[in-house]
Amino acid sequence: MNALTMTAHRRPHWRKSSYSAGEGQCVEVAAVGGRVRLRESDDPGTVLTTVPAVLAAFVSGAKAGAFDV
Repeated sequence: MNALTMTAHRRPHWRKSSYSAGEGQCVEVAAVGGRVRLRESDDPGTVLTTVPAVLAAFVSGAKAGAFDV
């Protein structure tokens, strides 16, 4: 495998939810090398990287209202 091929395989494939209101108003997600990357579509240069278990715990907490004020 050459360097170009390796780069293409590691490039994130960003997806956004079908529930998104439109461009610039959603969070995009990509899986790369066992990690999950998240970014806002209106600020794609800022990327949060985590592991699936941590993201799952966050989503569960949000659904349960753990972050409600």
